[in-house]
Amino acid sequence: MVADPATDPVPTLPSVPHSVPVSGWGRTAPTSARVIRPRSYEDAVLAVRDCAATGRRGGIARGLGRAYGDSAQNAGGAVLDMTGLDRIHAIDAAGGTVLCDAGVSLHRLMEVLLPLGWFVPVTPGTRYVTVGGAIGADIHGMNHHVRGSFARHVPMLELLTADGGVRVVERGSELFDATAGGMGLTGIILTATVQLQRVETSLMSVDTERATDFDDLLARLTATDQHRYSVAWVDLLARGAATGRGVLTRGEHAPLDALPARARRTPLEFRPTRLPAAPDLLPEGLLSSTSVGLFNELRYRKTPRARTGELRKLSAFFHPLDGVPHWNRVYGRGGFVQYQFALGHGSDAALRRIVHRIAERRCPSLLATLKRFGEGDPGWLSFPVPGWTLALDIPANLPELGSFLDELDEEVAAAGGRVHLAKDSRLRPELLTAMYPRLDDFRSLRARWDPQRVFRSDLSRRLDL
Repeated sequence: MVADPATDPVPTLPSVPHSVPVSGWGRTAPTSARVIRPRSYEDAVLAVRDCAATGRRGGIARGLGRAYGDSAQNAGGAVLDMTGLDRIHAIDAAGGTVLCDAGVSLHRLMEVLLPLGWFVPVTPGTRYVTVGGAIGADIHGMNHHVRGSFARHVPMLELLTADGGVRVVERGSELFDATAGGMGLTGIILTATVQLQRVETSLMSVDTERATDFDDLLARLTATDQHRYSVAWVDLLARGAATGRGVLTRGEHAPLDALPARARRTPLEFRPTRLPAAPDLLPEGLLSSTSVGLFNELRYRKTPRARTGELRKLSAFFHPLDGVPHWNRVYGRGGFVQYQFALGHGSDAALRRIVHRIAERRCPSLLATLKRFGEGDPGWLSFPVPGWTLALDIPANLPELGSFLDELDEEVAAAGGRVHLAKDSRLRPELLTAMYPRLDDFRSLRARWDPQRVFRSDLSRRLDL
């Protein structure tokens, strides 16, 4: 059973006396590490100094464990579970900013801020992400084409660096740009100031429409720039004339006057639906191309050809899977791989080829999503580039999956694209330079700020970050 530092109690400093298995959300490659859970900034400083003094393969910060790959694992070293530092220090209800510890989750921010009429600037497909994790992975959401990624809305943070010092890091500095998307390798984020966005209600006004094939889907997504949020589910098992068909969903924060009279009494209520947890004993092979193909067919057919103005809860629109605790167990004990890549403008032909290859390979993906990216972000290892991103979940036990994804990596790199490091646990290091042009700058800054490699992870060792 893989330990979950977000929920399993562990001793405070100096460390757990023995190593425990830790994995990413995909549950594919657990490794053992000492888990340390700081309860104060002083604890965090002591932990970093201990990692530096002992030389036991360093340490890496971890939040709620929703990174799919190995970026928050550290075989033979230390993992610092930062969820114990979870205070909200100050809210500027007039100016729309919040100062909080890095261990505060987006879920907690929504609970506190929505009644005040504020919402987080960017949210991924789960709200169970810490603010520190949101910055370290520079998360993106359905609104990247208009708002960019999370770190763009962070004017300042406090960073615990390898020498045990705490530094105020402002947006626009080199250290900030290396930390945003830097996967925790420049230091441990202790606090951050986040700029928020004003909302009138906790409901979304949602438009839904079907696309008959991939070209139709791309055309419809291209025409959604006027919408704040947009995403498309793609049926990657459809073939022939229907290859790449999908369902496009677009949304806006519903204004108060769009709500029915009863809902206007509590317009900012935040009560997410929660279902029973997925069991941990599901059989392998449950998600086959046949079963997923049937599910995809039903999902596509039951979706209206066009529907506008449907009111949905924020949680149902942004985070439908959060309503099922431990939904990652659906893929069985073998876990799953989430493969996500981005391709820039002008690479539509490469994107079509990859979609066709995945469809022909019969990858049983329930959760394939396509989004449009806007302007690139300043983080040196931030994932988004102006263009497109496709993400798909694949059972890890699919035969010859590794070699197939290696081929996709090469095609993505050849087209000037990149894979998402927060989702990765298998990329070959020789492709990284082509995917991330600022990689040498990142390594150089790391060498200056952390010459002893106090901050390390399975990801950093595998990719020589």
